[in-house]
Amino acid sequence: MNLTDILPVEQWIELEKEIHARSGLNPSIYDADGVNITGTVTRNPLCHAIKNNSEGQALICSPSHQNITHEAKKSFKPVIGVCHSGQTKIVVPIYVGVTFVGAAGGCGLIPEGSGVDGLFVSKTLGIGNKRLEDLTKDIPSISQKKAQDVARYIKERIDGIISIYMLLQYKGDK
Repeated sequence: MNLTDILPVEQWIELEKEIHARSGLNPSIYDADGVNITGTVTRNPLCHAIKNNSEGQALICSPSHQNITHEAKKSFKPVIGVCHSGQTKIVVPIYVGVTFVGAAGGCGLIPEGSGVDGLFVSKTLGIGNKRLEDLTKDIPSISQKKAQDVARYIKERIDGIISIYMLLQYKGDK
């Protein structure tokens, strides 16, 4: 089963737009293999720089996504974590029954009262302090409460989508 069996890509893109409008996060919908199904571009300049750098992708983005998604998949619950750059990442697992089909969420805001791991990011991307400052200066922060509210919203939206899908499957079997 694929996410596009549940909704067409265009409707997953609409959910990403809702997530961004509600939170400011870089939204993403991933399939069960961790591949973004929508091709949505990141809106945060630091995330963009990380994702467009092979070392950044390999050492920051991919392992963070894999670890947090694994935790969400295992727990069947949304997980709020911090990626290797120090930015908030929210992952909500998508299950149809007991079958894991993907994840929805977002990343790219700085946890309130915290900051980007500048030394790690600078070394990984091979950039200086001035460039790092330019990439991070306009990144908003997010409180733990707001992150929890966003995770709850995404879960409610996913639960609604899956409920409708299951109902349509049930009606189709009759």
